[in-house]
Amino acid sequence: MARVLPIEIHDLTVSYQKKPVLYGVDLEIQEGSLVGILGPNGAGKSTLVKTIMNMIRPNGGYVKIFGKDPKIGMKQIGYVPQRESVDWEFPVTVMDVVLMGRYGHLGWLSRVTKYDRQKASECLEQVNMLPYAGRQIGNLSGGQQQRVFLARALAQESSVYLMDEPFAGVDAVTEKTIVSIMQNMKKEGKTLLVVHHDLSSAKEYFDQLLLLNMRKVAFGPTSKVYTHELLQKTYGGRLAVLSEMATEMAKSPELEL
Repeated sequence: MARVLPIEIHDLTVSYQKKPVLYGVDLEIQEGSLVGILGPNGAGKSTLVKTIMNMIRPNGGYVKIFGKDPKIGMKQIGYVPQRESVDWEFPVTVMDVVLMGRYGHLGWLSRVTKYDRQKASECLEQVNMLPYAGRQIGNLSGGQQQRVFLARALAQESSVYLMDEPFAGVDAVTEKTIVSIMQNMKKEGKTLLVVHHDLSSAKEYFDQLLLLNMRKVAFGPTSKVYTHELLQKTYGGRLAVLSEMATEMAKSPELEL
């Protein structure tokens, strides 16, 4: 009997105010995959993630999480949103944020248990943020905030993880930490889909790549998908600009694509 796929997408079409953003996307993600999603601005990368999360309803096609509708399979998904989509002024502590990841394991009106706090502490330790547990989330740096949201996702103890540009605006140390955690999660059999914006590091970070520009341009092992021909097809004239920026970034590590 064939194993049920963690993520299965068929003929997915999504529009914003009648303007199509994704057209006829087909995708099958195997368990234990570490997939980077690459594409230009406006390519539908975040839209794809939000549709899988059931935050956006498609106009056509479907998404299945382990063979089920996303509404039913949501407990099996951990989510790291874009930093700019979060209200950092909301008065909560780092521990409060990570404990939110435990809510899916609590019964109706159940209180947070000692075990939940222990699990949240372990997740903060993984991202080197336990000393900041009592600090207000808005008083952290961008890299520290991203680590906290990664800890929240880890606290969910999910099978599938969706991350929307987790490296955006973070320092080199935080980026290295996130990459290490993602690779460990893959070894544990977790399935990860990660929106990424840096072509220069994509080959190193991901086993598989999805090239997206409103349609699926290519999907498969990084060694086969990361080619000039397919990248040119995905980015068009922007590829030359990105290549020049990558060269400059290599000369000056403080620059970020």
